[in-house]
Amino acid sequence: MRARPPPVKPGGATRGEEMHQDWIWGLVGGAMIGAAAALYLLVNGRVLGASGILGGLVDNSGRKSRAERIAFLAGLVAVPPLLVPLYRVVDTHASTNPAILIAAGLLVGLGTRLANGCTSGHGVCGISRFSLRGITATAFYLIGGGLALVVARHLLGWI
Repeated sequence: MRARPPPVKPGGATRGEEMHQDWIWGLVGGAMIGAAAALYLLVNGRVLGASGILGGLVDNSGRKSRAERIAFLAGLVAVPPLLVPLYRVVDTHASTNPAILIAAGLLVGLGTRLANGCTSGHGVCGISRFSLRGITATAFYLIGGGLALVVARHLLGWI
């Protein structure tokens, strides 16, 4: 019995060949987030937490560093479109259903408030500083995300 050839994706790459390239994007993104967090800590003396930066603008607790917070958030929005001409399109496998995207965003926002921080603060900065709170929060983020995926994909068929 002969094995089936691997499926060919658009552009001629097989699934296996594409996998060899896709993991690099995660590595590059992780390195960029880590470098940004280290730079933010060196320059400002504070841990980089994206939800804390946004939260400080929303509840006005960060009014002393308002311009810095706005510049950071503007960079998060403006830089990816500027890089599109330099890189091929990377498929994120995100849902195209707006209701699911909105619900996911709201749940992430709720989770960051409940955990007093997000994955950039707890995961990147907390773990690198061996913070028990950051390690614990990150473990629960990963468990919660895994459970949400199992429920949404396999039990409810939403994604």
